[in-house]
Amino acid sequence: MPEGPEIRRAADRIASVIEGRAVDEVFFAFPELKPWEDRLRGQRVRRVQPRGKALLIRFEQGVTMYSHNQLYGRWVIRDRGVTPATRRQLRAALHTETSSALLYSASEIAVMLDEDLHRHPYLSRLGLDLLDPDVRPAAVRDRLRDARFSRRSLGALLLDQSFLSGVGNYLRSEILHHAAVAPSRRPRDLDDDEQLRLARAALTVTRRAYRTRGVTTDPGRARRLQAAGKPRREYRHYVFGRAGESCPRCGDIVVRRTIAGRRLYLCPSCQH
Repeated sequence: MPEGPEIRRAADRIASVIEGRAVDEVFFAFPELKPWEDRLRGQRVRRVQPRGKALLIRFEQGVTMYSHNQLYGRWVIRDRGVTPATRRQLRAALHTETSSALLYSASEIAVMLDEDLHRHPYLSRLGLDLLDPDVRPAAVRDRLRDARFSRRSLGALLLDQSFLSGVGNYLRSEILHHAAVAPSRRPRDLDDDEQLRLARAALTVTRRAYRTRGVTTDPGRARRLQAAGKPRREYRHYVFGRAGESCPRCGDIVVRRTIAGRRLYLCPSCQH
């Protein structure tokens, strides 16, 4: 499932072709959304806004299109009239005079008035967005100290979108490794320095993944391995997907665990 950085990059691509422009043709595959096609036709797109793992396309007359890619959804940008060669099913399409933003395979799409956004079951429970430039480590640390979250294991908590929005499987493993914290620990088990270290790691790793198209390792290390001809999988992550390989920090063997029903990778020596 795409995580926050991937959704924000998708939002950037979509915004580059439709933000500030009027859509002159709209398509929805789902019958309940068909009435919105005529209403949105001719409206200008005010903003393309990522929210956690969801994406909002906001129109000038106070209407917003919501989409969540889940596992299989994918946005594709093409010149107007160019159809991608794919077996995926088209679920929604927004066409300007020159470009098309096409959403394939997604099953969670809604259109609503802006005044109703706060009632949406996903949007209404989202926590801090780590890609919001106004979010600072102190705000993340405050979430760790919040009684709603402080007694839960970090391995499960980091997947809770009401805690920090946009974090998924690979970010969870990489944040905990970067902070040198075991997934079994709870926020209340961490001292002040550890809480702040984890807060900083959450921001650093997530924002780095956005800038680098999913690479969570130190940029210098990634460049050195690239220059040595190593494939992307060898420099993309420190621990995620690397079970049985050496930890780049200490040399111990990375292990895989199942936590909260999802695979998690860690270094048993670095993370304690």
